[in-house]
Amino acid sequence: MDSRLCAITPAMCEGSDLMAFSQQYPQRYFDVAIAEQHALTLAGGLAVGGMKPVVAIYSTFLQRAYDQLIHDIAIQKLDVLLAIDRAGLVGEDGATHAGCFDIAYLRCLPGLQILTPSCHAELQRMLDYAYDTPGPVAVRYPRGSETAQLSNLPDPVALPGARLLRQGQRAVLLNFGPLLDQAMCVANELNLTLVDMRCVKPLDTHLLTHQANTHPLIITLEDHAVQGGAGAAVSEWLHTEEHNNQLLMLGIPDQWIEHASRDEQLALCGLDSAGILAAIQTRLNDHS
Repeated sequence: MDSRLCAITPAMCEGSDLMAFSQQYPQRYFDVAIAEQHALTLAGGLAVGGMKPVVAIYSTFLQRAYDQLIHDIAIQKLDVLLAIDRAGLVGEDGATHAGCFDIAYLRCLPGLQILTPSCHAELQRMLDYAYDTPGPVAVRYPRGSETAQLSNLPDPVALPGARLLRQGQRAVLLNFGPLLDQAMCVANELNLTLVDMRCVKPLDTHLLTHQANTHPLIITLEDHAVQGGAGAAVSEWLHTEEHNNQLLMLGIPDQWIEHASRDEQLALCGLDSAGILAAIQTRLNDHS
């Protein structure tokens, strides 16, 4: 094991699955209790001292340490990995614990990469990549097993690149994160091109340029608020590059999502397969 590795968590040892690490490497494990600001400042200090801190923190609680993230890590370009758990809708934990805003408040920070794994295998790849990459990197992932279950996917290209999963004709669907199963179902039904984007920042602009040149309609899909999210990042890129594509952004609407199962919450937000299919079909019909 890398002698620089250390883990920090604000009272989320069991929830972040750090029990085994804390017992095997007690000198490298720091539970700072419910003090998220201290967790980020401690990570910055350890990074300055030559360590490689991994901060395991829930998305909703990272919000409390935003000032420390900016001033104690990001501005100094420190070598910190943010393992952001409970990103997106969290089911019965309700609106207080939903991680709906992290992409929006992270992607405006210069030099900070944001990765969105679609499945467990991708999560492992991205954590390895983030650990080996100098500077601050955030990997956001949902609670528990709420990731794509697709098998026999092609080998991914090197991070932070996106990967083309299906070539279609009617539009291109850009998936960011764990809704890849739903995206594949809809892409097969409507004969869409499907891309697993994998990273919000940096965007794979080489792939995006090709897709924008070959598909008049671009659809983004994310388990995050539409405002300021991955779709907004694509919209900004399209505007900057002076592309004239139509853009449909699918994500969590501008409302608080109350307690329910995750499946029920996804349906409420139109992010289950039926809701995604209906939204895209309506847009395709409007422009046929």
